[in-house]
Amino acid sequence: MTPNRTERRRLLALMAALASTAAVPAWAQTAGAGAAERQLGQDRFTLVAPFPPGGPVDVLARMLADGLQRKYGQAAIVENLPGAAGNIGIDRVKRARPDGHTLLVIPAGNLTINPTLMPSFPFNIEKDFAPVTMLAQAPNVLVANPGLKIKTAQELVALARAKPNTLAYASPGIGSGLHLAGELFKQQTGTDILHVPYKGSGPALNDVVAGQVGLMFTNLPASLAFIRSGKLVAIGTTEAKRVPAAPEIPTLAEQGIKGVVVSSWYGLLAPAGTPPAVVAQLARDAADILNEPAMRERLNGQGLSRTAMSPAEFRDHIRAETETWAKVIRARHIVAE
Repeated sequence: MTPNRTERRRLLALMAALASTAAVPAWAQTAGAGAAERQLGQDRFTLVAPFPPGGPVDVLARMLADGLQRKYGQAAIVENLPGAAGNIGIDRVKRARPDGHTLLVIPAGNLTINPTLMPSFPFNIEKDFAPVTMLAQAPNVLVANPGLKIKTAQELVALARAKPNTLAYASPGIGSGLHLAGELFKQQTGTDILHVPYKGSGPALNDVVAGQVGLMFTNLPASLAFIRSGKLVAIGTTEAKRVPAAPEIPTLAEQGIKGVVVSSWYGLLAPAGTPPAVVAQLARDAADILNEPAMRERLNGQGLSRTAMSPAEFRDHIRAETETWAKVIRARHIVAE
């Protein structure tokens, strides 16, 4: 039997559709989360932590590895690749196959500070990686030794202006996020406060408690016990809103210090070229894993709180913070150690 005209048109349309589908990558032929999940189940996962074991980056990587292994039934390992200020681990992920199975867990500074701070920074974050999501963050707070006899941001600004370059603030090191928080505070308030860099947050905080240095921007979880015991005075948090864990501490913004909103956060990245559907699925997976009650408890133990972002929101956040820190670094003439 010869097909009629209508049947011939349907047959031609079907053949054209099949031909076009053959040219589309396998992951894209079925839209939606189901296709992405099927692709993610094809190989083992590697979570790269470019810092030594034990810190927040390592903890977050291991939490995600546990969750991904449970969900997909594939092995999930953590590779700790410290060195070169994190660049060894970053390069490992940049060169990985972009299929969603090799991922980077990284702190904010490597994404938003180092590109400007390091003249020979070897990566282009925009071009070399696909942002997946922010994983967690820790609130920061400006603290003072009680010996300064100040309790508010306005009292600090008044004292700094009355005695320029006599007050000092400690930081974990030149170019750290907490160092730049101090420089941003000086820039926004027009004050001149001496920076005293240390090799790590612990020694810096100990010297502020001891009165060797008067001030410091630090993570709230690390300093809260000192604040509540009266060994430190909380001048204000660098958050947009008051922190639920310490609602009695006002923000700097509500005290009139605008533009000093600084959080210590950690993110998840994939290699550039990872399919958007896979990136979106990984963002959903990370949110689900870190929202599990046991995982939330582990986060709290590190002084961290879960912060969910879509890939697009996370990309915009990285761009905005990079621009902010670039202005501060250039205006304050900060050079990497």
